[in-house]
Amino acid sequence: MTEFWRSTSVPGLEARRSCQERPCYRPHAHDAFSIGVIEEGTSVLTGQLDGPIGLEVGDVVVIPSGCVHACNPGEGRWLYQMTHLDQGWAASLAPRREAAHLFTGIRVLRQPGLRHRVGALNDAIFGEEGRDPPLERRVAALFREFAAASPVHLVAVATDPELLALLRPVLHRLRFEESNPALAELAESVGLSTYQLIRAMRRATGLPPLAWRQNARVVTARRLLREGRPIAETAHALGFTDQSHFHRVFRAHVAASPGVYRG
Repeated sequence: MTEFWRSTSVPGLEARRSCQERPCYRPHAHDAFSIGVIEEGTSVLTGQLDGPIGLEVGDVVVIPSGCVHACNPGEGRWLYQMTHLDQGWAASLAPRREAAHLFTGIRVLRQPGLRHRVGALNDAIFGEEGRDPPLERRVAALFREFAAASPVHLVAVATDPELLALLRPVLHRLRFEESNPALAELAESVGLSTYQLIRAMRRATGLPPLAWRQNARVVTARRLLREGRPIAETAHALGFTDQSHFHRVFRAHVAASPGVYRG
């Protein structure tokens, strides 16, 4: 069971409720600031981490845009909620100095009562704007609590501007070329060996080249589907060989089919 809802008044604000019983996500990153909360069961968080992190009921996970992660169920039924927000909008509501660190890494918060306030935000999105206080005030209040809370796990994700600048032509080709570019050709174009390119991509983005390409295509697919584009048209626009291939890749990143996501 998975359901999505988007705010009609705040662009980029999306809520999700989902129940899973088996591994459903491959490592991925969002183009949004994401807040997750575990409602039932246990799960394991992996990604740009030193090792897996076990999550339990009530845990709140704060994930800035671009941070690679995957969260999959432990044993049995896993019920969770996610809220995705435009990161620029989120940053404008956060207390400037105190909350700057919230946008530099993944944080796991185990704070009494925080679970219910994150759930209340999701309820407000699903119930739309008839509730008081408005969504902006709810988000701003949450960010004040996030900034004051001490995380039980903190994964700082450093960026390397020089490495990203070197890889910019590679990222452009991976994002926009219709077919998968050859790794040896990509590496040669920036003066690296294939092995060096894979290492550089992992260091700079958290993903190897072709996994980064798939993630970028799914991020674009989500935007197009939210805009109401047909599934077949979206798959074709992004260079997928057929709809079944698109469905497999999309589901591995979103744990839902394109049809369920589009609504």
